[in-house]
Amino acid sequence: MKKPWKVYSFWILFTEAVGALAGLLIREDVKIYAQEIIKPRFSPPAWVFPVVWTILYALMGFGMARVRLSGEGKLHDRAMGWYLLQLVFNFAWSLLFFKLQAFGFSFVWLVLLWALILKMTLSFSELDPLAANLQIPYLIWVFFAGYLNYGVWKLNR
Repeated sequence: MKKPWKVYSFWILFTEAVGALAGLLIREDVKIYAQEIIKPRFSPPAWVFPVVWTILYALMGFGMARVRLSGEGKLHDRAMGWYLLQLVFNFAWSLLFFKLQAFGFSFVWLVLLWALILKMTLSFSELDPLAANLQIPYLIWVFFAGYLNYGVWKLNR
């Protein structure tokens, strides 16, 4: 039998580590972004982003742990596949947007990420409704990030 605390610890720490690695890789680029890039109306202050992402990564990991603990089989494997794929897209978006400043391409990438998050959430809902509901703040935040990304793209051509 799986030890629940180990499963929760693994998935939360793994997900937070992916986010932390992305943050580390773009640290200097975020400083340049903050100083030089024109931002759209309703852009939050810079300190909001790491706080929100830390919470979202914890919710993502918690949800994935619930899915893993809910049983095994093809549905579980598929849910984990969607989870890992959207996490890769999430990680890559940070590099595309901040490091490469490919604002138009990163917007398209973000739309794909949002679709992957939705697919992951729907796959979670088949196994654990709470795990799926925990992804709703993530969906909302990435939708808002899409607004910000689009605005940056249009304002900084």
